[in-house]
Amino acid sequence: MGKDSQKYVAEFLGTMTLVLIGCGSAVIAGGHIGFTGIAFAFGLTVLAMVYAIGPISGCHINPAISIAMLVAGKMKGKDCLMYIIAQCLGAIVGAALLLAVASGVDGYSRSAVGLGQNGYGENYGDGYGLGACFLAEVLLTFIFLMVIFGATSKAAPKGFAGIAIGFSLVLIHLVGIPITGTSVNPARSLGPALLVWGEDAMKQIWVFLLAPTLGAIVAALVWKLFFDSAGEEASPSAS
Repeated sequence: MGKDSQKYVAEFLGTMTLVLIGCGSAVIAGGHIGFTGIAFAFGLTVLAMVYAIGPISGCHINPAISIAMLVAGKMKGKDCLMYIIAQCLGAIVGAALLLAVASGVDGYSRSAVGLGQNGYGENYGDGYGLGACFLAEVLLTFIFLMVIFGATSKAAPKGFAGIAIGFSLVLIHLVGIPITGTSVNPARSLGPALLVWGEDAMKQIWVFLLAPTLGAIVAALVWKLFFDSAGEEASPSAS
């Protein structure tokens, strides 16, 4: 298998794992571990994946990260497109596997319990409105990407990027779960929404495709304008 194919398969498997474990922590174990446990499930999954597939693909496992790397000049257009396709497919497969496992217990209802899909409004989380949720996703993704750019810069200590990236995602989830369930990752939102296929999930998905992408682009522009060094390369990144 060629190096390009290896990168795309790694992104597929990494995103599949993120959705299966992260969203699975909410759907299967949420009643036992609470918001804090769910936040750590997402963050620790990303941390593990950075070291597992980071040397292969950079471990983006998030279209917003790939787009940010493209905007920052650290990734080619073809790779960005293929990464996004692999990530979205991985998220869908991860959601399908989660559905298969969750359905193994009496009382599970896809319409009532869901698959950890994101949302907003009075019927979701603490009832935050569209404007607040959109802004939160932009800001949280911006912060996440700034951590990624900083942790993977030449000046950063080598070998510690996964720790900074993973734990920043934990912190972001601690704030974001009551608001939107925390996306900061269009693929992570798309997979569960497609499998749930509820009216709200698909009606609201645009927020979780657009807002994280916008936050990531702003972060890439800010980093490139104010902090980037000539010839610097970013890897690994994460989710």
